[in-house]
Amino acid sequence: MSCNSCATNAQQIDTENEQNSTHEEPKGCKSNGNCGTSGCNRLNSFDWLSQMELPDTKPFEIVEVKFKGGRKAFCRNINNLHLITGDAVTLEVERGFHVGHVSLQGELVRLQMRKKRIKMDDESICDIERKATQTDLDKLIEARNRELPTMYRTREIINQQNLAMKLSDVEYQADSTKATFYYSADSRVDFRELIRMLAAEFRIRIEMRQISLRQEASRVGGVGVCGRELCCSTWLTDFKPVSTTAARYQNLSLNTSKLSGQCGKLKCCLNYELDTYLDALKDIPEVKYLRTQEGEAQLQKTDIFKKLMWFSYNSENVWYALSIEEVNTILKLNEKKEFPPSLKPSEWLSEGEILDTTLQDNHIIDAEEFERNVRRKAEKGDSNPKTDTPRKRRTRTRRPRKNISKAEVVNKTSSNPNNTTENNKQNQANKRRKRKNNRLRQPKKE
Repeated sequence: MSCNSCATNAQQIDTENEQNSTHEEPKGCKSNGNCGTSGCNRLNSFDWLSQMELPDTKPFEIVEVKFKGGRKAFCRNINNLHLITGDAVTLEVERGFHVGHVSLQGELVRLQMRKKRIKMDDESICDIERKATQTDLDKLIEARNRELPTMYRTREIINQQNLAMKLSDVEYQADSTKATFYYSADSRVDFRELIRMLAAEFRIRIEMRQISLRQEASRVGGVGVCGRELCCSTWLTDFKPVSTTAARYQNLSLNTSKLSGQCGKLKCCLNYELDTYLDALKDIPEVKYLRTQEGEAQLQKTDIFKKLMWFSYNSENVWYALSIEEVNTILKLNEKKEFPPSLKPSEWLSEGEILDTTLQDNHIIDAEEFERNVRRKAEKGDSNPKTDTPRKRRTRTRRPRKNISKAEVVNKTSSNPNNTTENNKQNQANKRRKRKNNRLRQPKKE
């Protein structure tokens, strides 16, 4: 017995009397009635891998290798080496060798090549000679130690040539025969003379590669204002354009210093929650003014998630918070050329409608809390319960200090027989006793 999705036009059940029955592939789950149960219910399980071809027993020969600054390349494992993610390998490149680390292997590399549209016979795919030896790693360390002095010296040469370009990073090949200089520039730069000077200075082959500002930030790395490592240097590879409209939809102030990232461009994270804000804005009406009998109220602020809109009159500094339902009600009244008395809902809504709105419930709760605070302060004597105005602080003014000479002080102490050591001790004890009595007389706080 099979479910309805397995049924076809041909006969599906063989019996002893029906020998000429036919079997066809069904149009449903394609199990041909072999789901193992008497029907399709929620406890049934289906083998989703039955129609999927398994990969070959031979592993995929191309692996992904990572280099400095997050740069990755696809390399062919021609010697069938047993590689593990993180292994250092020596690559055969043009006129030399380079050292990298395996970052991905297996069928996932095939998917990455398909995503980046790289064919199996692409010329950019290099060959892996062997696993890196200790000698190869030592040469790589020597090459890394040359990168920082080379970058500083190159910047000095660029300043001498007055070239409008910014050098961000230098990457040496492991055999120290070639170096790649990464730079950013707003326009095209003629650096033919610069290449001649660098080749004569460092005695290596030079490659100049221009990158964008976002790619520069991804190579250099850093920490954002959120306290985390930059997205472009960790996981983000597709740099989509970011416009100021994304900040406007999210009610962010158009302050370029706060909206810009380490690269100087608008932050990529402005696009992360843009779709959520656009969905929330569908329920919020587009309005700039609300007309009342007191005048036109201008929109000042919109809270998208709380669905509140703040309006204010030109002559007042008070903002009135209205819910989306209340704003729509006033807009309908304005379309009929009817104007409510003011923005206070109690003047243009009935009592039942006021209690139904969440905004008015919040106002009622705030009023009760305000009365409780006033009553609590009145019991303590901290404020006036009628007006709830804070008491004025008593300001103490110090007396001007007289300039007394040391001789006068000595004369006073010597002429006064009471200023002895025993009298001083007695005076200090009396002061401590008075302070203790004052503390006991004060009423206890509830």
